[in-house]
Amino acid sequence: MKIINVYILVGTVLITFLAFKQPEEIKINTPHSALRTPNLNVSDSLTIDEETGLINDTNLMMVKAQCTACHNTKLIQQHRFTREGWKDKIRWMQKNHKLWDLGESEKVVLDYLEKYYSPKMASQKILNRRELLKKIEWYKLEER
Repeated sequence: MKIINVYILVGTVLITFLAFKQPEEIKINTPHSALRTPNLNVSDSLTIDEETGLINDTNLMMVKAQCTACHNTKLIQQHRFTREGWKDKIRWMQKNHKLWDLGESEKVVLDYLEKYYSPKMASQKILNRRELLKKIEWYKLEER
């Protein structure tokens, strides 16, 4: 019976410690060859925001404020659009899903999305995306 009490005490202390521990940013080391975006300095050390899974940046809070009110950040992470593509997607959300006018914050959001979630960044493994397909050979399916 005493051993069980010791396990309970140790477990309680461990849970309490973990509950009050401050979350740490996840450091990501990217090889220089993977950094293909002209806006991104090779010496940058990218970190991921623990709450959203998006890349930390000075504009992340604006993106969180504008985008996560309606949907999960996984929708951002799984897409790669050019700046014009992201703008078209915003217009589509405004037309079909009652997204408000972003006003002056639209430029900030587009800058962030273009910098980290564009086709240029798709080849980086840190963004959990495979490299874009090249030289696709299509073939016709035969009817049975």
